[in-house]
Amino acid sequence: MRQFHPVIAGVVLRTCRRWGCNSLTVVDDLVQETYLKICRERKIILGQFSAEHPNAFHGYLKVIASNLVHDYFRASHSKKRGSGLEGNSVEPVGEMTESKCESGGPQAIHRTVLVGQIARALEQVTSGSDARRDQMVFWLYYRDGLTASSIATIPGIGMTTKGVESLLFRLTRGIRDRLVSTAEQRTKDSQGAQRYKESGLGRD
Repeated sequence: MRQFHPVIAGVVLRTCRRWGCNSLTVVDDLVQETYLKICRERKIILGQFSAEHPNAFHGYLKVIASNLVHDYFRASHSKKRGSGLEGNSVEPVGEMTESKCESGGPQAIHRTVLVGQIARALEQVTSGSDARRDQMVFWLYYRDGLTASSIATIPGIGMTTKGVESLLFRLTRGIRDRLVSTAEQRTKDSQGAQRYKESGLGRD
């Protein structure tokens, strides 16, 4: 508890805030749920773990805690909508759950829009059988704050630290190019619409 509680609690708190939730009660409940999950599934969790560097287990716990929080809010959001379906672990954080926590203001809305744009660009730059894995690596790094070395230790990733770093560089560059291209196109469309309006051709 002394060694790992700050790691688990810190990840839960940050992930809750990304969902627009600042309720300490919810944070405490999810920290406890993380411990329960580790105890219930300790054979599976420890059986899948591979220690490749001294801080590997810290990274592994971060993934467990982060995924649990995301699953909680996605399930809450799905239940609120009545779909009964939960999202998967590679989906971006962009939706806030009003039923559990108060949603944010304009900044939260702006961030939601931005995350949505990044998510769409990420889908465009990933393809093939490794697309979902590549998306997971991206969100674990940028959304959950895991290091490349921690991500490399996660079962199922199947990449070295260098491989993760190379993938992140390629994805980041591709997403940036897509966002810039989209922004430039929107500017051109806006300017074209303005010129059309000023010309008087758009009047009845």
